[in-house]
Amino acid sequence: MVLKNKLNITDQIELNKAEEKISKEKAKRLFDSGEIDTVKVGCFAGLKQIHKYLFEDIYDFAGKMRDVNISKGNFRFAPVMYLEQALKHIDKMPQSTFDEIVEKYVEMNIAHPFREGNGRATRIGLDLIFKKELKKVVDWNRIDKADYLSAMERSPVKDIEIKHLLQNALTDKINERDVFMKGIDVSYYYEGYDEYNIHDLLSKGAN
Repeated sequence: MVLKNKLNITDQIELNKAEEKISKEKAKRLFDSGEIDTVKVGCFAGLKQIHKYLFEDIYDFAGKMRDVNISKGNFRFAPVMYLEQALKHIDKMPQSTFDEIVEKYVEMNIAHPFREGNGRATRIGLDLIFKKELKKVVDWNRIDKADYLSAMERSPVKDIEIKHLLQNALTDKINERDVFMKGIDVSYYYEGYDEYNIHDLLSKGAN
């Protein structure tokens, strides 16, 4: 099914390419403009800011809590009827230690609050929490795609694998542009978007 979009694209492959290009341009602009520093860290309100910024040129639902049930493979994410309650609970979860931060991240992944683009927005949100609380960010280029997806699939039951992967990929290069940009490319690669390299794209909205 092709998601309804502002570009009036009805071909799935064409939409995937357009979504990747436009939202990567916005991700680049988010960092280069300094707007990333205005995001509320560690709460759903901040995650909505990120999601809206990335996808507002493509989808009407950008930055809005989904109103349909969604699943991936055999896993069903939080039912719509419990989603708002789940997000309020996640907002209240502590985030002062590495373990607490990852546990909060896992719960947000289970919630999957948006219709599309959850992983890409949430990984940016995770880095912002690490940056604020631990003065670290994840060097996503050091985490293999298959290992990450496998660990995340098992994380609702056992989070030791994703904790191990993230712990070993932390870096103190929290303000380095290249780490952020490479992280965006890898984050999109995890989701099957690898048509464009972010360094070759303009910052959407830049002069």
